Amino acid sequence: MTNNAAAAPARRRNRRGEGGRLREEIIAAAVALLDEGGDERAVTLRSVARRAGIAAPSIYPHFADQPSIMLAVVRQEMDRLAVVLREADEQAGPDPRSRLFAVCNAYLDLARTHPQRYRIIFGGLWMPSADDTSITDADLESLGAEALTLLARVLGACVEAGIAHGSDDLHGDAVALWLGLHGLAHQRAVVRKMPGPQDVAERLITALAHLR
Repeated sequence: MTNNAAAAPARRRNRRGEGGRLREEIIAAAVALLDEGGDERAVTLRSVARRAGIAAPSIYPHFADQPSIMLAVVRQEMDRLAVVLREADEQAGPDPRSRLFAVCNAYLDLARTHPQRYRIIFGGLWMPSADDTSITDADLESLGAEALTLLARVLGACVEAGIAHGSDDLHGDAVALWLGLHGLAHQRAVVRKMPGPQDVAERLITALAHLR
């Protein structure tokens, strides 16, 4: 495993007005520490500062504490998830069934290729402190909204095409599908050999999407 304590080369000081760039570099440093095989414990203010090539106090104008950095990582990765799902949908063509499976498989692939980031998204270990008033309940509730909307859209397309049973609660159906995908992604991450058939993902998607 790569040594998480490795320091980045000395970083030049940002010019006036470049504070946003430093904020992005702090987030990138946290993501790099996760990708090296660590977990949230590897992401401390000191380790992030070392990786970004800055002094730890330079973090405070941008983030109040470690959970605030982790929340920024979660926001970024949720945005990345939405982009990945949207691209999968666009590349699948007009067929609703193909769109559904493309989006769901893209979700599972992202969880498989970036397991540490994925675990952090849903780990619940990044909640900001009560003193951090820069983060509101609305901010937390909006996490994942775009990806969930996309799932609901492809489910709705299947219903409209007559290949899935209709529902009076499309949003709830999308939530159920997301939870099913998350459960499968989690099991694949923690179990050395997944029990069951090779087509378990297809079965899961078919059942939760109420495909005919």
